[in-house]
Amino acid sequence: MRVLVLVPVVSRTRTGLPGRADRTPSMHSPEDRLAEAKGLAEAIDLDVRSALLVPVPQPNPATLFGSGKVEEIRALIEDLEVGLVIVDHAISPGQQRNLEVAWKAKVLDRTGLILEIFGRRAQTREGRLQVELAHLSYQKGRLVRAWTHLERQRGGRGFLGGPGEAQIELDRRMLDERIIAIKRELEGVVRTRDLHRKGRRKVPYPIVAIVGYTNAGKSTLFNRVAGAGVLAMDQVFATLDPTMREVRLPSGRRVILSDTVGFISDLPTQLVAAFRATLEEVIEADLVLHVRDIAHAETEAQAKDVEGVLRDLGVDTVAADGHILEVWNKIDLLAPEVRADAEGAARFRKPEPVLMSAVTGEGVAALLDRIDLRLGVADQILGFTLPAHEGRLLAWLHQNADVLDQNADEAGSIAVRVRIASEKKMRLEQELRRAGLPLPE
Repeated sequence: MRVLVLVPVVSRTRTGLPGRADRTPSMHSPEDRLAEAKGLAEAIDLDVRSALLVPVPQPNPATLFGSGKVEEIRALIEDLEVGLVIVDHAISPGQQRNLEVAWKAKVLDRTGLILEIFGRRAQTREGRLQVELAHLSYQKGRLVRAWTHLERQRGGRGFLGGPGEAQIELDRRMLDERIIAIKRELEGVVRTRDLHRKGRRKVPYPIVAIVGYTNAGKSTLFNRVAGAGVLAMDQVFATLDPTMREVRLPSGRRVILSDTVGFISDLPTQLVAAFRATLEEVIEADLVLHVRDIAHAETEAQAKDVEGVLRDLGVDTVAADGHILEVWNKIDLLAPEVRADAEGAARFRKPEPVLMSAVTGEGVAALLDRIDLRLGVADQILGFTLPAHEGRLLAWLHQNADVLDQNADEAGSIAVRVRIASEKKMRLEQELRRAGLPLPE
C-alpha cells in the first residue's frame, strides 16, 4: 500500500484534542521523529512514497492541521496516489473522520500504527490476545463515534488487514463481549505465567531482564549471550513475544535471561496495560539490563522514554544501588574520538555503564562479569566435605547453589566449594544438620 507519512511539529504544547490536557513537548528532534515514523511504517512493509515534517502553529480542533495545509496535503495525496496517510501524532476520532473525508484516504495515527505493527509481530497466543485487547480498547471509542459517518469497511482486527465487518454493523455490546472474553482468556494465561514464575523462584536462578528502546540491539545481545537464535533485525519491534533462556555466568552462576518487547516514545497506554502481564517479568527481575544504542543521536531522549515506562511499571530507575544496569551498545559504530568521550562519560556515572558491541562481541565478557558481580553481592562461598553416601545432599547443592569445585578422594568423600545466596544458607545448614555434618564457618 502506498503511504504518506506526516509528522506534525506543533508549536504550542496543547494537543488540540477535546478533553486532553496539555502535553509535554517531545524530547526527540523533529528529524528523528520523522525517521522513526518512516521506520514504523516500513516495519510492516508499507510503501512510503513521501515523509514530511508539517509545521502546526496552532492545532485545529477539527482537523489538527489548518485548512490551507489540509488542502495542500490533499493535492499531494492525489499526486502520489497514496491510499493511507500516517499522522505521527495523537488525533481524535473526529479529527480522523474529518481528515479521511477531506483526503479521501484512510488515516492512521501513531497509536493505531504501533498497534498494527504489534498485531503483525505477535507470534504466541498470549501476544495475539494482548494485541487484540489493546486494539479493541483503542477502537471502541473511535468506532462508536464513526458509525454514521463512515461507509467503507475496515479490517476486522486492524486497519490494514483486508475486508472486515462493516463499521455500521458493529455495536458496543459486541465489542464489550469480546473484550470481556479476551480478558478472561488472558486471566488464565496470567495464572499460568504466575505458576511458572513461582516455579522458577524455587531454584536459585536469578532473572535478568533485557529492556531498551526499540532497535537498540536487545535481541542481538540476547543471542550473543544465550546463543538463542531469536529474530534480530534492523527493524523496530522485531521482537514482541518474550523469550527466556538459561545462561551460565563465568562464576558458574546460572541465570534466566529474558528478552522483552522494545519500548518507544509515546507508547500507547492501551499496550502498556495489555502487556502488563508480560512486562511483569521486568518487575520481578533480579537485575534489569537497560540496553541503549549509544551511537544514536537521540540516545539520551530514548533512555528517558524507557525510564518513563519502567517507572510506570513500578521499577526504581533513580537509586544508584537499584537493580538496573545500563548497557551502552553499538560502540563499534562510534568514531574513535566519540568513543573516547563515551568512555570518559561512563566512568563518571554511578553505577558505571558497560560499553559493548553485541554484533562484534566486544565487551560481552565485561558485561557477564558485571552481572555476576551485581547478583553476587550477598553471596557466600563455602567449602566442606561430604561422605560418599550423601548423594542426596550433593544433588541438593547442584540444584540450589553454584558448585564451583567438586573433587572426590580415594575413599569416595567429596570436597566441594559452593557459592550460595544468603537466603539459601539457612536451608543449607538444615541439610547439613540432617546429614550430621558440621556447619561451615
